[in-house]
Amino acid sequence: MQSPLADRLRPRTLAEVCGQQHLLGPGRVFRKAIESGRVPNMIFYGPSGVGKTTVASIIAQQTDRKLYHLNATTAGIADIKAIIDELDTFLAPNGALVYLDEIQYFNKKQQQSLLEFMENGSLTLIASTTENPFFYVYNALLSRSSVFEFKSVPAEEIRPAVLRALEVMKTRTPLPLTWEPEVPALVAQGCGGDVRKSINAVELLCEAAVPKDGTLLLTEADAK
Repeated sequence: MQSPLADRLRPRTLAEVCGQQHLLGPGRVFRKAIESGRVPNMIFYGPSGVGKTTVASIIAQQTDRKLYHLNATTAGIADIKAIIDELDTFLAPNGALVYLDEIQYFNKKQQQSLLEFMENGSLTLIASTTENPFFYVYNALLSRSSVFEFKSVPAEEIRPAVLRALEVMKTRTPLPLTWEPEVPALVAQGCGGDVRKSINAVELLCEAAVPKDGTLLLTEADAK
């Protein structure tokens, strides 16, 4: 079974990430912190599909730390303690990077459970939220973290990702794959700055394409 296209195209380096140049551009403080290896506790704030999880994964890889990915809608204090228990083993020799998605769903007690381990350096926390953290994250945790805003990605910066997705789909379709000229731009413009949504749209277009004259043609009408 083939992996979802969005996973296949997930960036592996900061240079491959679409958008977020206000954070990831050369010389930016955020990028310099990552490249130095001295990563602070951080909160990523912004809409879905703009690279928050991807950037956390790249940080873990570049700083040679084990990444623990938790979602606050299902995780709890026991999950945090299980990670801490693992830190003294060979599984995480360089410490843990905990990526906590949707932190706004952690209540005050759950968020406070993180503080001890953040302060003693047992773990580095990257929390993400689609909500304004200054309303949903408690002050004690905010004061120990740096907040970075991720923004919707402009269509012109999504278009290269759409083109890469189309090229990958050429290798997956049973018949030769072609598309009308405006298809990449229409997909990039129609997904509201969400890179993942644009790649999923490419996958859907290809799966729904009807064979014609021995090829699969993606039409502008279908893209719209």
